[in-house]
Amino acid sequence: MNLKQLSELLGLSQTTVSRALNGYPEVNEATRERVLRAVKETGYRPNKAAQRLATGKAGSIGLVMPTAPGDYSDVHFGEFLTGLGEEAVRHDFHFVIMPADANDEMGALRRLAISGDVDALFVAYMRGHDPRVPLLKSLSVPFLVHGRSFGSEPDYPYLDIDNEGAFYDATKLLLQLGHTRFALMNGPEPLDFAIRRKRGVIAALAERGLELPEDCISHTPMTDEPGQAAMERFLQLPEQPTAVLCSSTVLALGAIRAVTQAGLKLGEDISLIAHDDVLPHLKPENFSVPLTTTRSPLRAAGVRIAQRLIGTIKQEGPFPEQELWKTELIVRASTGAAPSR
Repeated sequence: MNLKQLSELLGLSQTTVSRALNGYPEVNEATRERVLRAVKETGYRPNKAAQRLATGKAGSIGLVMPTAPGDYSDVHFGEFLTGLGEEAVRHDFHFVIMPADANDEMGALRRLAISGDVDALFVAYMRGHDPRVPLLKSLSVPFLVHGRSFGSEPDYPYLDIDNEGAFYDATKLLLQLGHTRFALMNGPEPLDFAIRRKRGVIAALAERGLELPEDCISHTPMTDEPGQAAMERFLQLPEQPTAVLCSSTVLALGAIRAVTQAGLKLGEDISLIAHDDVLPHLKPENFSVPLTTTRSPLRAAGVRIAQRLIGTIKQEGPFPEQELWKTELIVRASTGAAPSR
């Protein structure tokens, strides 16, 4: 079915049907609902090229994806994109993903913004003092940041979780259980979330007059092999930590393997708290010892970012400029009282 046939079926002009589908405010709500109901019943799909000519909109959200040989694939980002995709499908929006050399991300963002192929941009994997923020602010395309940029003026649209607060609260729980020797298994050092999680741990320890030794910190890709290697290193220290915080359940998977191979018991000899992005294939309650976690679903963040971007493009706001989500602290068996030794 094409637009002409749909309009004849409804007894409306093609212009009215098109405007109803594209969210123009002059179409009354009853007409819009009638058009949308007919679209659902008939399976009508708008012609993207014609829609673009009529509205001046591409119906697409843009993302630059830096790539380099040897890069790790990231299950966390895949889960985020799934949420983004779920919402985009509801609105018949597309993704435009531009691969770019890791050293040319700024240029790729600029080219994508001026291409006319996207109505809005989003960026992720934010870094401290991230140069992408001033670039995005200088472009004429709406944008949204997943995360924040530590050290930058917070005057840009973002959605983030309270990473510092999450790891502060997790550290406080372990302190209340009597632990004094801590280790942190973190994501890559330049990334904003890693900076803030480390600050949260250090702040909670400082309140008790404790420090986080440099040899008890790891910054690695968030996969299981680096997690195992980091935990093996921690276990060889003269003052072995009894409390470990992990930035991912995937890191924790490797860490727990090292604990088990060392003949130690999780929740007794060593307590561990991980951040749970709610990955469907790695549920913390299904670990051999269920994991205590700070929890915030990445998929929900993807959905919300798509809602805000698409809503902004369709002028359906207002939307909050900045959102900072709190995490849940869910206590399970991987945390227990500090060992007496």
